[in-house]
Amino acid sequence: MEKLLSELSPHQYNSLRELFSYFSSEHASLKAFTCLGKTLTYEEIEKLSDNFAAYIQAHTDLQVGDRVAIQLLNLLQFPITFYGLIKAGLVVVTTNPLYTSQEMLHQFADSGVKGIVILDAFCEKLEKILPKTEITTVIISRLGDLQGPLQSKILNFGARYVKRIVPNYKIPNSVSFETVVTCQDRYMEPEGAGVDNDVALILYTGGTTGVSKGAMLSHRNLISNMMQLRSRCLLLIRDKLENIAAPLPLYHSYAFLLHCLTMPYAGNHNILIPNPRDLKSLVAVFQKFVINGFVGINTLYLALLQNEKFKTLNFENLKFCGAGGMAMSTSVSQQWETVTGSEIIEGYGLTECSPVVSVNIPGKVRVGTVGHLVPETECKVVDDEENEVPPGDRGELWVRGPQVMLGYWDKNNTTEQTYSSSDWFKTGDLVEISQDGYISIVDRKKDMILVSGFNVFPNEIEDWVNQHPSVLESAAIGVPNEKTGELIKLFVVLNGSSITESELLSHCRKGLTAYKLPKEIVFTQELPKSNIGKILRRELRQ
Repeated sequence: MEKLLSELSPHQYNSLRELFSYFSSEHASLKAFTCLGKTLTYEEIEKLSDNFAAYIQAHTDLQVGDRVAIQLLNLLQFPITFYGLIKAGLVVVTTNPLYTSQEMLHQFADSGVKGIVILDAFCEKLEKILPKTEITTVIISRLGDLQGPLQSKILNFGARYVKRIVPNYKIPNSVSFETVVTCQDRYMEPEGAGVDNDVALILYTGGTTGVSKGAMLSHRNLISNMMQLRSRCLLLIRDKLENIAAPLPLYHSYAFLLHCLTMPYAGNHNILIPNPRDLKSLVAVFQKFVINGFVGINTLYLALLQNEKFKTLNFENLKFCGAGGMAMSTSVSQQWETVTGSEIIEGYGLTECSPVVSVNIPGKVRVGTVGHLVPETECKVVDDEENEVPPGDRGELWVRGPQVMLGYWDKNNTTEQTYSSSDWFKTGDLVEISQDGYISIVDRKKDMILVSGFNVFPNEIEDWVNQHPSVLESAAIGVPNEKTGELIKLFVVLNGSSITESELLSHCRKGLTAYKLPKEIVFTQELPKSNIGKILRRELRQ
């Protein structure tokens, strides 16, 4: 029977710092994280993150409450950096490593970050925008950091000279990650560091439309949602015994919650996978370790099912397979269970909700739904006039619970529009809820496009495309795709100049991350518009 949230005592921890102390004291000798062949225990993670925090305190001008960005892959450096920044009383801003320099600039300028911890592979992009930001502290990590001496040299040489993923860059006054984590100063818990309802983490999202906004998540939001997710995990995953593969990027809210908080609380072993697109390496993880848990999205599950080596593996110990971020295809879910013997437990969440709102209950999974609400979460479904509708009827989902964000960073008007007068968070998602509480996501109320679990916002694409001198205006929509959920289709009106599709795509690549690139471009004479001139994307979809 599912444990109630109250039995899991989320209120026994007043801050994430107290939670981290529990990790190290309760699970000290247990394996915490493994990556690229190197394993660190919870005690070692504690020591390295203490060193990190001590360096921040003794050797930088960062102050309690300042924002610091993390731009890393799934490496051992990520949890150490996160824990260390929180211990130093700072607010963490996670950043997509795939971002272009312009996307980085928007996020850094909007959140006012004063520091960044970044992988050297992304430093060339940072160098271009650094003078336009408030960043004064730059900590640069390399792929081989924290590995053994020989492995470190091999990884760093391969990244720079073989795979050539580390371009030349020059960032004066930066410091190496290894210098930071070998700091010999003593860490002291800072006065005035955040607790309870203070901001701990800013995750960027567009909500349901518009440019990216920073969702402010408090210590209480994250601890509560950790316990809410744990209430479902406990039905399948044992404490202190399981190996959990981590292919989804840790900057993403779901993977962040699961691998940086929920599994460490349980004392389980997280196996970090820097590049899930490298299926050979991902399959090798399943060959080397007894994998008990795995969380992916539809595209990743489909790719593994098409890999012949993966299908020959032994899955008798695989007990938990989760999915979130995009809708699972019924055919993929059924094929996965046939191949592995493990059902996919689909859930639903939003960055603004830390992120988990609902998860199917193991053993009671209803394919095609995102299950029941997690404990201590309320919801209702409303029509266009914001009247509650009966069970089974379609409407917008509103949510209320301890995991709902404080608001959007520096955007009070947008925050107010996102909440009802009685503090319900308006998700912007159209749902149907059955009489027995299963939630089905029907559609998005706004125009957001979902590509392989990534939120893509039409306004952001159009703003960049429209900067091309040959473009008069444009409109982006999502079209269904079996593999990625949706693909981006772009409609373009030229201003009389001539431009080819390949030339326009080249322009897109300069300002947009790969998953935001249109897969189809249609040149048209005009776009459908309302009487007041608003582009009617629904007509383009039709």
